[in-house]
Amino acid sequence: MKSFRQAQIAEIVEREQIHSQHELRARLKKRGIETTQATLSRDIQELGLVKRAADGAYARPSQAGHAVVDRAEPLRRQMAVLLRGIERVDQLLVLRTDPGQAQALGVAIDRARLTEIAGTIAGDDTILCVCRGIRAAETAAEKFELWIKG
Repeated sequence: MKSFRQAQIAEIVEREQIHSQHELRARLKKRGIETTQATLSRDIQELGLVKRAADGAYARPSQAGHAVVDRAEPLRRQMAVLLRGIERVDQLLVLRTDPGQAQALGVAIDRARLTEIAGTIAGDDTILCVCRGIRAAETAAEKFELWIKG
C-alpha cells in the first residue's frame, strides 16, 4: 500500500499544483486513499518532494530547479521491499511481487526511465519488462538482483 500511495502522490504533484499537505490529502481521498498527516509527511520526505520557490507548490527536486537527483534511487528502495523474483526470457524480464504490489512497482520502473527498459506491463503480482535487447535484459536483471539483495 505504501508504494502505491507514494506512486499516487508523485503522480498528483507532477500533474497538479499542490501547495499544502491538506490539499494533497484531499486529492488522495478522491482516489480512495485515506492517510494520516504523519504518514503523508513521511511520504513527502521519502519521495524527496520540495516546494518550488516560484509558486510554493510541491515538486520533485528536478522539477523545482534543483540539481537532478538519481531517478533510480526510489526504485532501488521499492525493489528491495517489493520484488520477490526475476526471470529473464530473451529480451523480457518477468518480475514477481506480492499480490497487489506489481502496479506500483511498474510505475516506479517506468518513472526511473532506465535505459535498458522500453516499458512495462503490470498486473496484480507480475510485471513484464520489455527490454531494449538481450544484453539490456541481462544488465537490468543483474542490476535488479543487486538491488533486492540490498
